[in-house]
Amino acid sequence: MPVSLPADVSILPRAFYRRHPAVVAPELLNKILWRDDGRAARIVEVEAYAGSEDPAAHSYRGMTARNATMFGEPGHLYVYFTYGMHWGSNAVCGEVGEGVGVLLRAAEPLSGLEAMYQARAAARRDTDLASGPGKLSQAFGITRALDGADLVRGSQGIVIVDDGTPPPARPVVGPRIGISRAQDFPWRWHIPAHPHVSVRERR
Repeated sequence: MPVSLPADVSILPRAFYRRHPAVVAPELLNKILWRDDGRAARIVEVEAYAGSEDPAAHSYRGMTARNATMFGEPGHLYVYFTYGMHWGSNAVCGEVGEGVGVLLRAAEPLSGLEAMYQARAAARRDTDLASGPGKLSQAFGITRALDGADLVRGSQGIVIVDDGTPPPARPVVGPRIGISRAQDFPWRWHIPAHPHVSVRERR
């Protein structure tokens, strides 16, 4: 295994991802994104994107060179460029050919914070490090070079692991952020009142 892990965590198996992204997404809350250089962060906010049934998904109109990874084997990392400046990181879900996945929107840094601060020069406090999809990717050094990385085998030094912390029993559920289509789909989930989410619920 290319990624060295503590004995008390386990890599999520392929079968975990081989489901509808709206089922996988809330179950990814409290799982840990882990890099082989020691960077680790607990996932606290996610969004589901569901291919041909979802006008907001990159894969809605079919496979292209840009989104080809989404149509591949579940449990891989799909990385895309957005707003001309940010990378988005997604866990591919479903079956081969479906083009579905879960966007990792925000995470709480657990280890490797020095490396994250070096990667995120604009960050002034821990809650700035990965509180948004672009920030998360930058904090973990994720670029297009990691598109297609196998999150199960860890062949490129990045995995998602379970340390036994269950997802929240009642996550906050609502519409996704920063999209112009299918805005009414309630496919964003996050841990209630968590300081590391990108946008907190209104009081």
